[in-house]
Amino acid sequence: MASLRNTLSLVFCLLAATGPWLCSATSATSATDTFVYGGCSQQKFSPASPYESNLNSLLTSLVNSATYSSYNNFTIMGSSSSDTARGLFQCRGDLSMPDCATCVARAVSQVGPLCPYTCGGALQLAGCYIKYDNVSFLGQEDKTVVLKKCGPSEGYNTEGISRRDAVLTELLGGGGYFRAGGSSDVQGMGQCVGDLTVSECQDCLGTAIGRLKNDCGTAVFGDMFLTKCYARYSTDGGKYNAKSHNYKTNYGGERTFAIIIGLLAAVVLLIIFLLFLRGVCSRGGNQLFFLALSSILILFNFFHNIENTHKHCILG
Repeated sequence: MASLRNTLSLVFCLLAATGPWLCSATSATSATDTFVYGGCSQQKFSPASPYESNLNSLLTSLVNSATYSSYNNFTIMGSSSSDTARGLFQCRGDLSMPDCATCVARAVSQVGPLCPYTCGGALQLAGCYIKYDNVSFLGQEDKTVVLKKCGPSEGYNTEGISRRDAVLTELLGGGGYFRAGGSSDVQGMGQCVGDLTVSECQDCLGTAIGRLKNDCGTAVFGDMFLTKCYARYSTDGGKYNAKSHNYKTNYGGERTFAIIIGLLAAVVLLIIFLLFLRGVCSRGGNQLFFLALSSILILFNFFHNIENTHKHCILG
């Protein structure tokens, strides 16, 4: 029974340490995994087809590459052009590599249910973007507006508009594929997909920023997502978050994460129970009852802590 006590002590330590870690992890992911937009092509592929196999290989490559790079593109050749899978991912320029990898993996897991058996799909989360298709699109500039969102108007304010325009102008002149800056109560951000040239990126951002100024007017925040770039701005009255932007979908990332951790803990406890069940049974029913009761109490306490931690992360 000494080994049993040691094992249970280790489990207690792990469960005690899980609470604060869970809160910090869910808070971190919620800042990057907010759903922004998604789209699917009309063309479908058949299950178990060569294209499905190539697409799975492509998506796996995207996820793996995101562990060491903030942008990459891949082409998985097929026997014909229609069986060739092309795709890319782009992480927001201020993300760390672990956050980039997490975001891309989450995007890949969500695009399947969003676009079942479609040859092309695209998904933009707050922290990353993925796109795939069997039609060539890599290296092609595309300034089609895919999402425009303007916040409520704060009324005509000459100084406020001037500060916003100054920040957006600074973004346009900033250079690079990711640009962020601000002044006073105005913050701005812009980014291009990495398959554009420098001049194409500049042209795309210029279009997005111009549309922001014209279309959003005196709004407290504005988002302009084109196919290959985006520009955003926000004031103190319209910060970058899912609540103020009122995006319709966020896929319940925090709840899902808590459930996964809870299931893993249940599996660990079940394994411990099965490993020692045979030995305990041979030593009497009282020991079996004590072990079963202890395992149930640990599991109940853990799920109770999971629920409280989840509420604290959301409300606090």
